[in-house]
Amino acid sequence: MHLRPPSSGSPGSASAGSEKVEVGGAANVGESYEQAAARELAEELGIRALPRLLFTFINRSGLSPHWLGVHEAVVADAVVPDPDEVAWHDWLIEPELRSALREWRFTPDSREVFSRYLAFRTTRS
Repeated sequence: MHLRPPSSGSPGSASAGSEKVEVGGAANVGESYEQAAARELAEELGIRALPRLLFTFINRSGLSPHWLGVHEAVVADAVVPDPDEVAWHDWLIEPELRSALREWRFTPDSREVFSRYLAFRTTRS
């Protein structure tokens, strides 16, 4: 998880100064979900990885509905976040993340992503 700096995003951005469980942004024209996820990991966290797309859904919890792709990746490198994108970060185990989602100020899409990820994981078991 990570904390977005208060100055991050566009004016009035829902993510500015909020915690997030996901890293990401908009895909560029002609860019696949996986390519966009890899680029965002590199830009925001300084990580080189090959994300694997798990599923997509229409996210209605933000300012406007948009397609969102949820990925997983093995992170072998040290995290070196861009301070303009990430004010703080840490790895949490699932019980800690569940607790943090109840107690801290997360973006609405973080809750949606985590909930859908848990449902997806359950269907794969």
